[in-house]
Amino acid sequence: MEAALDVRPTSERLKQGDATETVALSVPDMVCGNCIRTVETALRNIDGVAAARANLSSRRVIITFKTPRVSVEDLVSALAKVGYKAGQLAEGSADEQAARRSDLLPRVGVAGFAAANIMLLSVSVWSGEASDMDPSVSSLFHWISALIALPAIAYVGQPFFRSAINALRGRRLNMDVPISLGITLACGMSLFQTIQGSEQVYFDAAAMLVFFLLIGRTLDEGMRARARGAAENLLSLKALSATVIEKDGFSRTVAARSLTPGMHIAIAAGERIAADGIITSGASDIDESLITGETVPRAVRVGDRVHAGTVNGGGPLQIDATATVDNTLLAEIGRLMLSAEQSRGKYVRLADRAAGFYAPAVHILGLSTFIGWMLIGSGWEPALTHAIAVLIITCPCALALAVPAVQVAAMSRLFNQGVIVKAADGLERLAEVDTVVFDKTGTLTLEEIRLADAANIDDETLLHAASLAVASRHPYAQAVVRAARDRGLKVESRDGIQEVPGSGLSIESNGHVERLGSALWVGNDSTSSGDASLWYRRDNGSPVGFRFADRLRSDASEIVSTLQNAGYGVELLSGDRTEAVARAAEATSINTWRAATRPDQKLARLNELKSLGRSTLMVGDGLNDAPALAAGHASLSPASAVEISQTAADAVFQGEKLWPVVQTLTIARAAQRMALQNFAIAVAYNTIFVPLAVTGHVTPLIAALAMSTSSILVTANAVRLRTMKLRLAPLRKSP
Repeated sequence: MEAALDVRPTSERLKQGDATETVALSVPDMVCGNCIRTVETALRNIDGVAAARANLSSRRVIITFKTPRVSVEDLVSALAKVGYKAGQLAEGSADEQAARRSDLLPRVGVAGFAAANIMLLSVSVWSGEASDMDPSVSSLFHWISALIALPAIAYVGQPFFRSAINALRGRRLNMDVPISLGITLACGMSLFQTIQGSEQVYFDAAAMLVFFLLIGRTLDEGMRARARGAAENLLSLKALSATVIEKDGFSRTVAARSLTPGMHIAIAAGERIAADGIITSGASDIDESLITGETVPRAVRVGDRVHAGTVNGGGPLQIDATATVDNTLLAEIGRLMLSAEQSRGKYVRLADRAAGFYAPAVHILGLSTFIGWMLIGSGWEPALTHAIAVLIITCPCALALAVPAVQVAAMSRLFNQGVIVKAADGLERLAEVDTVVFDKTGTLTLEEIRLADAANIDDETLLHAASLAVASRHPYAQAVVRAARDRGLKVESRDGIQEVPGSGLSIESNGHVERLGSALWVGNDSTSSGDASLWYRRDNGSPVGFRFADRLRSDASEIVSTLQNAGYGVELLSGDRTEAVARAAEATSINTWRAATRPDQKLARLNELKSLGRSTLMVGDGLNDAPALAAGHASLSPASAVEISQTAADAVFQGEKLWPVVQTLTIARAAQRMALQNFAIAVAYNTIFVPLAVTGHVTPLIAALAMSTSSILVTANAVRLRTMKLRLAPLRKSP
């Protein structure tokens, strides 16, 4: 892996100025939308922090730094001041949710045991009253219920109480504050009534209330674990150790985190590769489905690059490591995915703002309910009971989870298809697309161009041309080098090569002048250049033309047809020759195409489509088509493994097929539908149950059930996106 690169979309880099580095923190105490706002505000107020994005579904926050970088200790300290414990994500942090569930499960058991026994005592009391039970016995049963309920609730309610206390210490509110207040009021009211000898005791209701709240939170944690993002799942794909071969030939096993560039590593068949590196010995087949989405293993040999996290499926290999664990491609993909999962599109921002206003409104509504019932003369006990129900039922958790849960599920599914979405609102804009514009070279066609007429070129000419071409990264030049090496010629770079942008390469050596480039550059008459794309000439000799052919992606025609049948407009814009673009357009049945288009002409066409009311997806190379990618409503770029962090598109896709383009549009549209469904669930829940609680038709127990159910419903709806069958449905209105 090369030096650290800025992986953020261009628009985000412009907004954040010189921000160049990010860190991920785990904030397990985030429980509602108001928590998100508090955490982000606390971090953004630190000098040197460019941005902070929190995600409720994964309880993570991504901090982007300006230069110089802020220490993690300062970040953790800032969060502690507002009542949140935090820590940097480390190896094994994927087990964090499992630990939280393990903490909740015994509390659920204790709460259930206490609630069952208190309920038995309550049944005895109420049935005993019907048969004139002695008041002293009834009072004894109430005290026994108190002795069971109060210690049990003090233990099982700790997840709520700790969160509420931390929030109040930080002078803020979260969803656990009204829940803790409701539990405390229910227990306090029951203890007061027991001391007074009253029959209106609610220990059974308080115990059952905490029991169902814990069940809801445990199920919620389970749902969030199922919706866990692809970035977090990547942690389990790291090799934990590696076999290093020392200079004396002896080998030793070391922790993967201790690997440094230059170390010589042995990889056995079936072993996961621990670091990015270059093969120095052996040949094998590498399972790269983690990176490319392709299920077919890639054949590798000496000189090929391999990446951490992939699996050696063939023979033993030896590699020289080129990156530390934190700088491998796997780590970089993880950072990209984590950043994408934390991103904040317009739906997320809308939900966050609504949830932010919700917390103070809950307490005002609860107090208003109590005062209202007191004013109509119902007595303080019913008034307080109704207020408790309001405090518990008016939880903003469903609203805050509505979009992030869908976003994480969508990102994970796309990652499994070889697509990484990087832009904050990329999914939302992809769902709005109605026109797809393709580039040709490297997009409709594969990047690896081959020399079509190699058999007509003699060894000496091919070798001289390749010795010039090896100094260039141009696809045509690289094709010449590959052709020479495939023929067994030893191609070496030569000193003194000069490259003239847009023209070609030249060298003067031993009184000879050699040129490799365009027809005019080498001195050939352009009218007789035919379909040759590259020319070589030595001194005043005859120019030799090199003809190339690129290969359409295997499913290019099928993908274009699928998009057209779904109502998308499809166009082809390419800077290549007219003949080549015409062949590609004909092969894929694209009727609207333009050849020999410069970057400014592509930009003009996309702006023209925008003026016509089209929402355009530009699919092109992230390096060569940056202006066009920026001009599109959304952008998608094919990227080889080593280029993945260099692209400026909203999303990049891996592999040799175009199918991820259709998958991305399909999943983006499904995510939009599910986000709206979750909004509808959250709004319907509050519209129905809040008025019922205020008017006294909901008990605290029913409120706990309803509150937990609403959170579980929105998360479960989002989880469906991970596995549900999807197809690219026709657009409602064809472009």
